Amino acid sequence: GINAEYMGIQLSQRQMLSRLLSRQSAGPLSRMFSTTKNYDLAVIGGGPGGYVAAIKAGQRGMKVICIEKRGSLGGTCLNIGCIPSKALLNSANSYKHAKHMFPKLGIKIEKLGYDMKQIMKQKEEAVVGLTKGIETLFKKNKVDYAKGTGSFLTKNDISIKLNAGGQEKISAKNIIIATGSDVAPLPGEPLKIDEKVVVSSTGALSLKEVPKKMIVIGAGVIGMELGSVYQGLGAEVTVVEFMDKIMPFADGEVSTYMQKYFTKEGFKFMLGHKVVGGQVRGNSAKVVVQDNKTGAKKEIEADIVLVATGRKPFTAELKAAEIGVKMDKMGRIDINNHLQTNIPNIWAIGDVVKGAMLAHKAEEEGCAAIENILGEKGHVNYNAIPGVIYTHPEIAFVGKTEEELKNEKVDYKRGYFPMMANSRARAVHDAEGFIKILTEKKTDKIVGVHMISSIAGEAIAEAVLAMEFGASAEDIARTCHAHPTFSEAVKEACMGAYDKPIHFQKQLSLTSHKYTLSK
Repeated sequence: GINAEYMGIQLSQRQMLSRLLSRQSAGPLSRMFSTTKNYDLAVIGGGPGGYVAAIKAGQRGMKVICIEKRGSLGGTCLNIGCIPSKALLNSANSYKHAKHMFPKLGIKIEKLGYDMKQIMKQKEEAVVGLTKGIETLFKKNKVDYAKGTGSFLTKNDISIKLNAGGQEKISAKNIIIATGSDVAPLPGEPLKIDEKVVVSSTGALSLKEVPKKMIVIGAGVIGMELGSVYQGLGAEVTVVEFMDKIMPFADGEVSTYMQKYFTKEGFKFMLGHKVVGGQVRGNSAKVVVQDNKTGAKKEIEADIVLVATGRKPFTAELKAAEIGVKMDKMGRIDINNHLQTNIPNIWAIGDVVKGAMLAHKAEEEGCAAIENILGEKGHVNYNAIPGVIYTHPEIAFVGKTEEELKNEKVDYKRGYFPMMANSRARAVHDAEGFIKILTEKKTDKIVGVHMISSIAGEAIAEAVLAMEFGASAEDIARTCHAHPTFSEAVKEACMGAYDKPIHFQKQLSLTSHKYTLSK
């Protein structure tokens, strides 16, 4: 009887409170009793790392929310990076192929041209379709999605400034920071980005017309990919690079080969130069560059200037430092080997932490972070993270370069096979490039793979898998590859690392790029 009476009293009090709140829903009493939504996990950022982490958490039964300020999931990669640039590269490469190769293949087309509006439209269709697809995956995996800017209040509480207006507060046991990166301006900003004449990668992805002349500042991944888009569509492209070679991070043999190839295609290079000034004048810009060795200055002019000098971690409005999250000297969130910050329940992944700024690296970290939060042993093998540059031909690599092995005094062997000696590549007139395998001399273990080929971005997966399992060159060489395929070149390069290839007898000279076919 006592318990029943007590429960009755409690129920009566709740009913009275409910009625009171309903009458004064707009008053201060309502605000006093407003509730905060509670989650097992909050992910700040809906890019490749963030949305993958959120879906993984949902799959594992966690109550999760993903906060994204852009209002469109997929981050820089899907919206203004990897995906739209590949759509544009496909258009440019298809146009070049039709223009230069169709006659050789016996295909005739009269009045070949392109429609810039349609090129941009198909790019946007690809982006929208994929972003909507992620929203569907969120719903399937019961992931809440907040469109707004997340800021830390405490180590567990986040304030969300909603894009639609208003504020929302949520609380989470664990929080993953996945806020990505932003465009890095030129040091000292001698030329400011206006996204009209002086553009970042974002502006370059939405040009209304192909410029007659284009200056690309930075010969890295972004510069060479977007430079290839517009050069392929007819622009005269000049690339200014501070270092003495293009793609300074790449294996030296790859860089040398590709510089010669791009030059043959029509690119102009000003290597060992830096931008020291510039001015926009109407619909064009003048850029002042300086030779790093002589100090001599030169003025060059173009319709469009693309600033492609890298990216920086994005932590604006996050207010992570205010609650004690440590940053490193480069403005990145400081983490341990488990992707954990100095505050145990706060984790960080992707471009906002150390390591290569790659979408697939962020995705791997997203999955590993969820496993670590659940008390499992999440792990990312950073020695087996591939890199791809989607020019034509593509460039792909994983592991050590020859220069790194020499600097580390590693005794290594080198297997090499040119695509010109590959039967499939020759048959379809797509034989530019080579495959290079680097192994430890004593153990034959593969420590680095470097590729130039139209299919390099796909073929590198075999090399990554081999390195993940600690395979030797002989392991791949003794694995049957279908004939005729491009992938046979990987097998033959591996044969060259531990023995000799069948269809190629002479190793490539670093300077001549000559080859000899077997008889």
